[in-house]
Amino acid sequence: MLVSKTNMGIGAVIIVLVAAYFGIDLEQQNSSDSSLTDSKSRTEVLVESEHQKAQVGTKSSNVQMHNDDGRIQQAFQEQKSNIQVQSRGLIKAILRDDNEGARHQKIILELSTGQTVLVAHNIDLAPRVDYLQKGDYIEFYGEYEYSAKGGVIHWTHRDPQHHHADGWLKYKGQIYQ
Repeated sequence: MLVSKTNMGIGAVIIVLVAAYFGIDLEQQNSSDSSLTDSKSRTEVLVESEHQKAQVGTKSSNVQMHNDDGRIQQAFQEQKSNIQVQSRGLIKAILRDDNEGARHQKIILELSTGQTVLVAHNIDLAPRVDYLQKGDYIEFYGEYEYSAKGGVIHWTHRDPQHHHADGWLKYKGQIYQ
């Protein structure tokens, strides 16, 4: 009996996510003639849609990749931190895990601007991204922190306390959060 209730709950969540996905997709088509002032709210809808799909680990081929490389570069130049960003980068190096305290998988990415950032992905709270290869691209949604070497992207996982935006990494169509 418990298994049936669990399956029904999972089924209900999937139905809600599918309905939300198609509702958002229709809204995007109807708002294509909207003014520039609506673009921020459409971007927020895209980000929310990406998060909904990320939670179930599905591929998001209908959502355009959001690129905050300019914001990251500006934050670096102004030495600012605590900025939620989404983008993608070319894998330049795969470093050894940081096993002190919370364990982190570490990856150096080169952004479209040429700037490099360190991604510190908490593998105590999110699955490890396996089979990474230099030269591949990986997408991310997380928080930028200034460092003299280009900056760090962290919070690429769900927040178990629900006080911070849930982040993620996306590699070869698979979401890691």
